[in-house]
Amino acid sequence: MSSLSDSDPLLSWHAAPKAEFVGGNEVHLLRGGDALFPAQALAIAAATHEVWLASYIFHFDATGAEVAAQLIAAARRGVRVRVVVDGFGSRASLPWLQAQFEGSGVALAVFRPIDRWYSWLQPGQLRRLHQKICVVDGEHAFVGGINVIGDRVDLNHGETEQPRLDFAVALRGPLVASVAQAVRAVWNRAWLGRDFGEELLALVRSGEPAARLRRLLRALRLPRPGRRAWRRGPHEATDAATPPLPPVCAAFVLRDNLRRRRNIERAYIDAIRSAQQRVDLITPYFYPGHAFRKALRDASRRGVQVRLLLQGKLDYRIAGMAAQALYAELLGHGVCIYEYTPAYLHAKVCVVDESWATVGSSNIDPLSLLLNLEANVIVQNAEFARHLSAEFERAAQVSRQVDMQALGGAGWRGVVRRALVAWVAYVYLRVAGATGRY
Repeated sequence: MSSLSDSDPLLSWHAAPKAEFVGGNEVHLLRGGDALFPAQALAIAAATHEVWLASYIFHFDATGAEVAAQLIAAARRGVRVRVVVDGFGSRASLPWLQAQFEGSGVALAVFRPIDRWYSWLQPGQLRRLHQKICVVDGEHAFVGGINVIGDRVDLNHGETEQPRLDFAVALRGPLVASVAQAVRAVWNRAWLGRDFGEELLALVRSGEPAARLRRLLRALRLPRPGRRAWRRGPHEATDAATPPLPPVCAAFVLRDNLRRRRNIERAYIDAIRSAQQRVDLITPYFYPGHAFRKALRDASRRGVQVRLLLQGKLDYRIAGMAAQALYAELLGHGVCIYEYTPAYLHAKVCVVDESWATVGSSNIDPLSLLLNLEANVIVQNAEFARHLSAEFERAAQVSRQVDMQALGGAGWRGVVRRALVAWVAYVYLRVAGATGRY
Protein backbone atom coordinates (compact mmCIF):
# COMPACT_ATOMS: atom_id res chain seq x y z
CA MET A 1 0.00 0.00 0.00
CA SER A 2 1.13 3.57 -0.48
CA SER A 3 2.97 5.34 2.28
CA LEU A 4 1.27 7.39 4.93
CA SER A 5 1.45 11.05 4.22
CA ASP A 6 3.78 12.82 6.68
CA SER A 7 1.87 16.03 6.06
CA ASP A 8 -1.26 14.74 7.79
CA PRO A 9 -0.93 15.93 11.44
CA LEU A 10 -3.81 13.78 12.63
CA LEU A 11 -2.61 10.48 11.26
CA SER A 12 1.16 10.61 10.83
CA TRP A 13 3.20 8.69 13.36
CA HIS A 14 5.18 11.73 14.52
CA ALA A 15 1.98 13.54 15.57
CA ALA A 16 1.51 11.09 18.44
CA PRO A 17 2.76 12.13 21.88
CA LYS A 18 5.96 10.53 23.06
CA ALA A 19 5.94 7.80 25.71
CA GLU A 20 6.13 9.18 29.25
CA PHE A 21 8.64 7.26 31.38
CA VAL A 22 8.49 6.93 35.15
CA GLY A 23 11.12 5.45 37.47
CA GLY A 24 10.93 3.32 40.58
CA ASN A 25 9.32 0.27 38.99
CA GLU A 26 9.92 -3.44 39.33
CA VAL A 27 9.58 -5.28 36.01
CA HIS A 28 9.90 -9.03 35.45
CA LEU A 29 9.79 -10.78 32.08
CA LEU A 30 7.45 -13.78 31.93
CA ARG A 31 7.74 -16.36 29.15
CA GLY A 32 4.40 -17.94 28.27
CA GLY A 33 1.37 -18.74 30.34
CA ASP A 34 3.44 -21.29 32.25
CA ALA A 35 5.14 -18.31 33.92
CA LEU A 36 2.34 -15.73 33.77
CA PHE A 37 -0.62 -17.59 35.22
CA PRO A 38 1.05 -18.83 38.45
CA ALA A 39 2.35 -15.31 39.17
CA GLN A 40 -1.04 -13.81 38.40
CA ALA A 41 -2.78 -16.43 40.56
CA LEU A 42 -0.66 -15.50 43.58
CA ALA A 43 -1.60 -11.83 43.18
CA ILE A 44 -5.32 -12.62 42.78
CA ALA A 45 -5.27 -14.94 45.81
CA ALA A 46 -3.85 -12.11 47.93
CA ALA A 47 -6.24 -9.45 46.54
CA THR A 48 -8.16 -7.49 49.16
CA HIS A 49 -9.87 -4.79 47.13
CA GLU A 50 -10.16 -5.21 43.36
CA VAL A 51 -9.12 -7.23 40.32
CA TRP A 52 -9.44 -5.97 36.74
CA LEU A 53 -8.77 -8.25 33.78
CA ALA A 54 -8.95 -7.57 30.03
CA SER A 55 -8.27 -10.22 27.40
CA TYR A 56 -8.92 -10.69 23.71
CA ILE A 57 -9.41 -14.45 24.26
CA PHE A 58 -10.72 -16.04 27.45
CA HIS A 59 -10.94 -19.68 26.45
CA PHE A 60 -12.91 -22.51 28.08
CA ASP A 61 -9.95 -24.88 28.41
CA ALA A 62 -8.29 -25.96 31.66
CA THR A 63 -6.30 -22.72 31.90
CA GLY A 64 -9.39 -20.58 31.41
CA ALA A 65 -11.33 -22.62 33.96
CA GLU A 66 -8.55 -22.17 36.52
CA VAL A 67 -8.37 -18.39 35.99
CA ALA A 68 -12.18 -18.15 36.18
CA ALA A 69 -12.12 -20.11 39.47
CA GLN A 70 -9.50 -17.72 40.90
CA LEU A 71 -11.60 -14.69 39.95
CA ILE A 72 -14.78 -16.22 41.41
CA ALA A 73 -13.00 -17.08 44.66
CA ALA A 74 -11.78 -13.49 44.96
CA ALA A 75 -15.27 -12.11 44.31
CA ARG A 76 -16.82 -14.39 46.93
CA ARG A 77 -14.50 -13.08 49.63
CA GLY A 78 -15.58 -9.52 48.88
CA VAL A 79 -13.08 -8.40 46.24
CA ARG A 80 -14.52 -6.35 43.42
CA VAL A 81 -13.76 -8.31 40.22
CA ARG A 82 -14.28 -6.86 36.75
CA VAL A 83 -13.53 -8.77 33.52
CA VAL A 84 -13.77 -7.52 29.94
CA VAL A 85 -13.28 -9.72 26.88
CA ASP A 86 -13.49 -9.07 23.18
CA GLY A 87 -16.74 -10.02 21.48
CA PHE A 88 -14.96 -11.59 18.52
CA GLY A 89 -11.90 -13.15 20.13
CA SER A 90 -13.96 -14.77 22.91
CA ARG A 91 -17.19 -15.34 20.99
CA ALA A 92 -16.98 -19.16 21.21
CA SER A 93 -16.47 -19.12 24.97
CA LEU A 94 -18.96 -16.38 25.89
CA PRO A 95 -21.85 -18.72 26.85
CA TRP A 96 -19.46 -20.67 29.07
CA LEU A 97 -18.01 -17.50 30.60
CA GLN A 98 -21.43 -16.03 31.33
CA ALA A 99 -22.53 -19.28 32.97
CA GLN A 100 -19.35 -19.40 35.08
CA PHE A 101 -19.68 -15.85 36.35
CA GLU A 102 -23.45 -15.72 36.80
CA GLY A 103 -24.26 -15.04 40.45
CA SER A 104 -20.58 -15.18 41.45
CA GLY A 105 -20.03 -11.46 41.90
CA VAL A 106 -17.72 -11.23 38.88
CA ALA A 107 -18.94 -8.53 36.49
CA LEU A 108 -18.31 -9.54 32.87
CA ALA A 109 -18.34 -6.93 30.10
CA VAL A 110 -18.07 -7.74 26.39
CA PHE A 111 -16.33 -5.31 24.06
CA ARG A 112 -18.26 -4.99 20.79
CA PRO A 113 -20.29 -8.20 21.10
CA ILE A 114 -21.20 -10.12 17.95
CA ASP A 115 -24.37 -11.84 19.13
CA ARG A 116 -26.48 -11.20 16.02
CA TRP A 117 -25.68 -11.46 12.32
CA TYR A 118 -26.39 -7.76 11.89
CA SER A 119 -23.79 -6.91 14.54
CA TRP A 120 -21.24 -6.95 11.71
CA LEU A 121 -23.12 -4.07 10.09
CA GLN A 122 -22.55 -1.76 13.04
CA PRO A 123 -19.79 0.86 12.63
CA GLY A 124 -16.43 -0.03 14.16
CA GLN A 125 -16.98 -3.76 14.51
CA LEU A 126 -13.61 -4.54 12.92
CA ARG A 127 -11.87 -2.53 15.67
CA ARG A 128 -11.27 -5.05 18.45
CA LEU A 129 -10.02 -5.12 22.04
CA HIS A 130 -6.64 -6.83 21.70
CA GLN A 131 -5.16 -5.90 25.08
CA LYS A 132 -4.09 -8.50 27.67
CA ILE A 133 -4.01 -6.80 31.07
CA CYS A 134 -4.58 -7.76 34.69
CA VAL A 135 -4.33 -5.34 37.63
CA VAL A 136 -4.68 -6.41 41.27
CA ASP A 137 -5.30 -3.90 44.08
CA GLY A 138 -3.50 -1.18 42.16
CA GLU A 139 -0.25 -2.83 43.27
CA HIS A 140 0.42 -5.56 40.70
CA ALA A 141 -0.04 -5.37 36.93
CA PHE A 142 0.47 -7.95 34.20
CA VAL A 143 0.73 -6.72 30.60
CA GLY A 144 1.70 -8.58 27.43
CA GLY A 145 0.53 -10.70 24.54
CA ILE A 146 -0.72 -13.75 26.46
CA ASN A 147 -4.44 -14.52 26.24
CA VAL A 148 -6.31 -16.56 28.85
CA ILE A 149 -5.71 -19.88 27.11
CA GLY A 150 -3.26 -22.74 27.59
CA ASP A 151 0.16 -22.44 25.97
CA ARG A 152 -0.41 -25.72 24.14
CA VAL A 153 -3.92 -25.00 22.88
CA ASP A 154 -4.53 -23.33 19.52
CA LEU A 155 -8.06 -22.23 18.61
CA ASN A 156 -7.63 -23.26 14.97
CA HIS A 157 -5.42 -26.33 15.31
CA GLY A 158 -6.26 -27.83 18.70
CA GLU A 159 -3.64 -29.32 21.03
CA THR A 160 0.02 -28.73 20.19
CA GLU A 161 3.10 -30.56 21.41
CA GLN A 162 5.21 -27.45 22.04
CA PRO A 163 4.01 -24.29 23.83
CA ARG A 164 3.54 -21.17 21.74
CA LEU A 165 6.20 -18.50 22.11
CA ASP A 166 4.74 -15.56 23.99
CA PHE A 167 5.68 -13.04 26.68
CA ALA A 168 4.27 -10.74 29.34
CA VAL A 169 5.68 -8.55 32.10
CA ALA A 170 4.83 -8.37 35.79
CA LEU A 171 4.88 -4.81 37.14
CA ARG A 172 5.01 -3.11 40.51
CA GLY A 173 5.52 0.57 41.13
CA PRO A 174 4.07 3.90 39.98
CA LEU A 175 3.49 2.71 36.39
CA VAL A 176 0.74 0.39 37.65
CA ALA A 177 -1.50 3.43 38.12
CA SER A 178 -1.64 4.09 34.37
CA VAL A 179 -2.28 0.42 33.61
CA ALA A 180 -5.10 0.33 36.16
CA GLN A 181 -6.80 3.38 34.71
CA ALA A 182 -6.55 1.95 31.20
CA VAL A 183 -8.19 -1.38 32.06
CA ARG A 184 -10.88 0.40 34.09
CA ALA A 185 -11.64 2.68 31.17
CA VAL A 186 -11.99 -0.13 28.62
CA TRP A 187 -14.17 -2.17 31.04
CA ASN A 188 -16.44 0.82 31.65
CA ARG A 189 -16.74 1.53 27.94
CA ALA A 190 -17.69 -2.08 27.23
CA TRP A 191 -20.13 -2.14 30.16
CA LEU A 192 -21.80 1.09 29.04
CA GLY A 193 -22.07 -0.34 25.56
CA ARG A 194 -24.25 -3.03 27.09
CA ASP A 195 -26.28 -0.92 29.51
CA PHE A 196 -25.92 2.55 28.05
CA GLY A 197 -29.67 3.22 28.18
CA GLU A 198 -29.85 2.41 31.87
CA GLU A 199 -26.88 4.66 32.62
CA LEU A 200 -28.51 7.58 30.80
CA LEU A 201 -31.78 6.98 32.63
CA ALA A 202 -29.97 6.93 35.98
CA LEU A 203 -28.16 10.11 35.00
CA VAL A 204 -31.43 11.90 34.20
CA ARG A 205 -33.08 10.73 37.43
CA SER A 206 -30.08 11.61 39.57
CA GLY A 207 -30.41 14.51 41.97
CA GLU A 208 -26.92 15.62 40.98
CA PRO A 209 -26.71 14.96 37.23
CA ALA A 210 -23.64 17.14 36.68
CA ALA A 211 -21.62 15.39 39.37
CA ARG A 212 -22.73 11.99 38.13
CA LEU A 213 -21.78 12.91 34.58
CA ARG A 214 -18.30 13.98 35.72
CA ARG A 215 -17.83 10.67 37.53
CA LEU A 216 -18.98 8.81 34.43
CA LEU A 217 -16.53 10.67 32.19
CA ARG A 218 -13.67 10.03 34.63
CA ALA A 219 -14.44 6.32 34.53
CA LEU A 220 -14.21 6.32 30.73
CA ARG A 221 -11.03 8.39 30.52
CA LEU A 222 -7.76 6.72 29.58
CA PRO A 223 -4.59 7.82 31.38
CA ARG A 224 -3.05 11.00 30.03
CA PRO A 225 0.69 11.22 29.49
CA GLY A 226 2.50 13.05 32.27
CA ARG A 227 -0.33 12.75 34.81
CA ARG A 228 -0.93 10.33 37.61
CA ALA A 229 -3.80 8.15 36.46
CA TRP A 230 -5.40 7.84 39.88
CA ARG A 231 -4.70 8.40 43.54
CA ARG A 232 -3.67 5.67 45.90
CA GLY A 233 -6.53 4.68 48.15
CA PRO A 234 -6.35 3.70 51.82
CA HIS A 235 -6.38 0.00 50.93
CA GLU A 236 -3.16 0.55 48.98
CA ALA A 237 -1.13 2.24 51.68
CA THR A 238 2.49 1.18 51.54
CA ASP A 239 4.32 -0.28 54.51
CA ALA A 240 7.25 1.85 55.62
CA ALA A 241 9.19 -1.35 56.21
CA THR A 242 8.72 -2.50 52.63
CA PRO A 243 12.03 -2.32 50.76
CA PRO A 244 12.14 0.17 47.88
CA LEU A 245 11.49 -1.08 44.38
CA PRO A 246 14.30 -1.25 41.82
CA PRO A 247 14.73 2.06 39.98
CA VAL A 248 13.55 0.68 36.65
CA CYS A 249 12.34 3.33 34.22
CA ALA A 250 9.32 2.25 32.16
CA ALA A 251 6.38 3.61 30.18
CA PHE A 252 2.90 2.30 29.40
CA VAL A 253 1.75 3.05 25.86
CA LEU A 254 -1.71 2.54 24.41
CA ARG A 255 -3.21 2.51 20.94
CA ASP A 256 -6.84 3.50 20.65
CA ASN A 257 -9.05 5.21 18.11
CA LEU A 258 -9.21 8.52 19.95
CA ARG A 259 -6.09 10.50 20.93
CA ARG A 260 -3.57 7.64 20.94
CA ARG A 261 -3.90 6.41 17.41
CA ARG A 262 -0.16 6.10 16.69
CA ASN A 263 1.52 6.06 20.10
CA ILE A 264 2.86 2.51 19.85
CA GLU A 265 4.03 2.95 16.26
CA ARG A 266 5.81 6.18 17.18
CA ALA A 267 7.56 4.51 20.13
CA TYR A 268 8.89 1.78 17.84
CA ILE A 269 10.03 4.15 15.10
CA ASP A 270 11.73 6.54 17.51
CA ALA A 271 13.64 3.67 19.12
CA ILE A 272 14.69 2.15 15.78
CA ARG A 273 15.83 5.54 14.47
CA SER A 274 18.04 6.00 17.53
CA ALA A 275 19.52 2.46 17.38
CA GLN A 276 23.30 2.28 17.26
CA GLN A 277 24.07 -1.44 17.52
CA ARG A 278 21.07 -3.72 17.01
CA VAL A 279 17.32 -4.08 16.64
CA ASP A 280 15.79 -7.47 17.48
CA LEU A 281 12.04 -7.69 16.83
CA ILE A 282 9.66 -10.63 17.31
CA THR A 283 6.13 -10.53 15.95
CA PRO A 284 3.80 -13.11 14.37
CA TYR A 285 2.02 -10.61 12.10
CA PHE A 286 4.32 -8.28 10.20
CA TYR A 287 3.10 -5.85 7.57
CA PRO A 288 4.27 -2.38 8.64
CA GLY A 289 3.69 0.86 6.81
CA HIS A 290 6.25 2.84 4.86
CA ALA A 291 7.64 4.86 7.81
CA PHE A 292 8.28 1.73 9.88
CA ARG A 293 9.96 -0.13 7.01
CA LYS A 294 12.09 2.90 6.20
CA ALA A 295 13.27 3.08 9.81
CA LEU A 296 14.37 -0.58 9.61
CA ARG A 297 16.09 -0.08 6.25
CA ASP A 298 17.88 3.08 7.39
CA ALA A 299 19.07 1.41 10.58
CA SER A 300 20.52 -1.51 8.62
CA ARG A 301 22.12 0.86 6.12
CA ARG A 302 24.01 2.71 8.87
CA GLY A 303 25.45 -0.52 10.25
CA VAL A 304 22.87 -1.52 12.86
CA GLN A 305 22.19 -5.27 13.05
CA VAL A 306 18.47 -5.59 12.33
CA ARG A 307 16.89 -9.01 12.93
CA LEU A 308 13.26 -10.03 12.62
CA LEU A 309 11.82 -13.23 14.08
CA LEU A 310 8.52 -14.02 12.37
CA GLN A 311 6.24 -17.04 12.32
CA GLY A 312 7.32 -20.08 10.33
CA LYS A 313 4.42 -22.22 11.49
CA LEU A 314 1.48 -20.30 10.06
CA ASP A 315 -1.84 -20.01 11.85
CA TYR A 316 -3.36 -17.74 9.18
CA ARG A 317 -2.04 -18.08 5.64
CA ILE A 318 -2.89 -14.50 4.63
CA ALA A 319 -0.76 -13.20 7.53
CA GLY A 320 2.18 -15.26 6.31
CA MET A 321 1.69 -13.99 2.77
CA ALA A 322 1.69 -10.41 4.02
CA ALA A 323 5.04 -10.77 5.77
CA GLN A 324 6.61 -12.75 2.93
CA ALA A 325 5.60 -10.04 0.47
CA LEU A 326 8.12 -7.76 2.20
CA TYR A 327 10.98 -10.26 2.49
CA ALA A 328 12.81 -9.30 -0.70
CA GLU A 329 12.71 -5.59 0.10
CA LEU A 330 14.07 -6.06 3.62
CA LEU A 331 16.65 -8.71 2.77
CA GLY A 332 17.91 -6.48 0.00
CA HIS A 333 18.71 -3.83 2.59
CA GLY A 334 20.60 -6.17 4.91
CA VAL A 335 17.81 -7.03 7.35
CA CYS A 336 18.08 -10.59 8.74
CA ILE A 337 14.85 -12.58 8.85
CA TYR A 338 14.20 -15.75 10.83
CA GLU A 339 11.09 -17.92 10.84
CA TYR A 340 10.20 -19.63 14.11
CA THR A 341 9.21 -23.23 13.40
CA PRO A 342 9.15 -25.26 16.68
CA ALA A 343 5.67 -23.98 17.63
CA TYR A 344 3.20 -21.19 16.96
CA LEU A 345 4.61 -17.72 17.48
CA HIS A 346 2.51 -15.14 19.35
CA ALA A 347 5.12 -12.89 21.00
CA LYS A 348 5.20 -9.15 20.33
CA VAL A 349 8.52 -7.90 21.70
CA CYS A 350 11.48 -5.80 20.60
CA VAL A 351 14.95 -4.92 21.94
CA VAL A 352 16.98 -1.95 20.73
CA ASP A 353 20.63 -1.90 21.81
CA GLU A 354 20.76 -2.56 25.57
CA SER A 355 18.70 0.44 26.54
CA TRP A 356 15.16 -0.04 25.17
CA ALA A 357 12.80 -3.00 25.19
CA THR A 358 9.07 -3.47 24.79
CA VAL A 359 6.59 -6.25 25.53
CA GLY A 360 2.92 -6.01 24.72
CA SER A 361 -0.08 -6.96 22.62
CA SER A 362 0.66 -4.97 19.47
CA ASN A 363 1.66 -6.74 16.29
CA ILE A 364 3.42 -4.81 13.53
CA ASP A 365 0.53 -4.82 11.07
CA PRO A 366 -2.38 -2.55 10.15
CA LEU A 367 -4.84 -4.19 12.56
CA SER A 368 -2.66 -3.50 15.59
CA LEU A 369 -1.13 -0.22 14.45
CA LEU A 370 -4.31 1.38 13.07
CA LEU A 371 -7.43 -0.40 14.37
CA ASN A 372 -7.27 -2.47 17.55
CA LEU A 373 -6.99 -1.37 21.16
CA GLU A 374 -3.45 -2.35 22.16
CA ALA A 375 -1.17 -1.99 25.19
CA ASN A 376 2.62 -2.22 25.48
CA VAL A 377 5.13 -1.65 28.26
CA ILE A 378 8.44 -0.04 27.29
CA VAL A 379 11.41 -0.59 29.60
CA GLN A 380 14.62 1.44 29.66
CA ASN A 381 16.85 -0.90 31.64
CA ALA A 382 19.98 -2.77 30.55
CA GLU A 383 19.34 -5.87 32.66
CA PHE A 384 15.80 -6.27 31.33
CA ALA A 385 17.00 -5.67 27.75
CA ARG A 386 19.69 -8.34 28.15
CA HIS A 387 17.13 -10.79 29.51
CA LEU A 388 14.83 -10.23 26.54
CA SER A 389 17.80 -10.41 24.15
CA ALA A 390 18.68 -13.81 25.57
CA GLU A 391 15.13 -14.98 24.79
CA PHE A 392 15.52 -13.72 21.22
CA GLU A 393 18.80 -15.63 20.81
CA ARG A 394 17.22 -18.76 22.28
CA ALA A 395 14.36 -18.59 19.78
CA ALA A 396 16.57 -17.66 16.81
CA GLN A 397 18.79 -20.70 17.37
CA VAL A 398 15.87 -23.05 16.69
CA SER A 399 14.51 -21.02 13.77
CA ARG A 400 15.35 -21.09 10.07
CA GLN A 401 16.99 -18.09 8.46
CA VAL A 402 15.51 -16.78 5.22
CA ASP A 403 17.94 -15.94 2.44
CA MET A 404 17.55 -14.46 -1.01
CA GLN A 405 18.47 -17.62 -2.89
CA ALA A 406 15.85 -19.74 -1.15
CA LEU A 407 13.25 -16.98 -1.25
CA GLY A 408 10.27 -18.00 -3.34
CA GLY A 409 7.85 -15.72 -5.05
CA ALA A 410 10.39 -13.75 -7.05
CA GLY A 411 9.61 -12.19 -10.39
CA TRP A 412 6.01 -11.85 -11.46
CA ARG A 413 4.80 -14.13 -8.67
CA GLY A 414 6.28 -11.75 -6.13
CA VAL A 415 4.61 -8.78 -7.81
CA VAL A 416 1.23 -10.55 -7.81
CA ARG A 417 1.61 -11.54 -4.16
CA ARG A 418 2.50 -8.00 -3.06
CA ALA A 419 -0.38 -6.55 -5.05
CA LEU A 420 -2.86 -9.05 -3.60
CA VAL A 421 -1.78 -8.43 -0.01
CA ALA A 422 -1.82 -4.66 -0.48
CA TRP A 423 -5.32 -4.80 -1.98
CA VAL A 424 -6.68 -6.98 0.85
CA ALA A 425 -5.16 -4.69 3.47
CA TYR A 426 -6.52 -1.61 1.70
CA VAL A 427 -10.07 -2.99 1.53
CA TYR A 428 -9.99 -4.16 5.15
CA LEU A 429 -8.82 -0.79 6.44
CA ARG A 430 -11.40 1.10 4.44
CA VAL A 431 -14.22 -1.16 5.62
CA ALA A 432 -12.97 -0.67 9.19
CA GLY A 433 -13.11 3.09 8.75
CA ALA A 434 -9.37 3.83 8.84
CA THR A 435 -8.49 7.04 7.05
CA GLY A 436 -5.31 8.29 5.46
CA ARG A 437 -2.71 6.24 3.60
CA TYR A 438 -0.77 3.36 5.13
